[in-house]
Amino acid sequence: MKRFIALISTIVTLALPAFASASTWTIDPDHSNVGFKVRHLMVSNVKGSFDKFSGTVEINDKDITKSKVAVNIDTKSINTNVNKRDEHLRSADFFDVAKYPVMTFVSKKVAKAGADRLNITGDLTLHGVTREVVLAVEGPSQESKDPWGNIRRGATATTKINRKDFGLVWNAALETGGVAVGEDIAITLEVEMIKK
Repeated sequence: MKRFIALISTIVTLALPAFASASTWTIDPDHSNVGFKVRHLMVSNVKGSFDKFSGTVEINDKDITKSKVAVNIDTKSINTNVNKRDEHLRSADFFDVAKYPVMTFVSKKVAKAGADRLNITGDLTLHGVTREVVLAVEGPSQESKDPWGNIRRGATATTKINRKDFGLVWNAALETGGVAVGEDIAITLEVEMIKK
């Protein structure tokens, strides 16, 4: 019996570092940004952001590939700094926010992609459509304590999607050829997290 107890104690002791290496973080919306860029009139890019979002990140420093990410973004909070354009983007022509008020990203796989680089594969649900996307991630950074005692980390993630894959198909033809709004959307996430 003593040997059995000793064996159980050893197993628990060895397992503790694995549990201890996993930590939960919440995204700080005041110091983060969900931004995008799209081609306009075939001549320039228009940038915008979503101002309301939340998310949780589970970071496993012992095995970073076991980390997880879940993010919710309020589509009504889209902001391109032009009210008329933002109203159009919220309409049924684009995001249809009355019907689809939230877009989500839930990770399925995390893979190393070099020094301080990760590829995070997950399901992006937008406009009622779920597609697999890959985020190219720089980070996460090392832990840092802010002046108020919070422990923080940061990361930058980028990806590109085709809006038509998510049912966002509205467009207008130009007299000179081409269309008013590009199909490819470049997405950049600047994320600062606070340890729970």
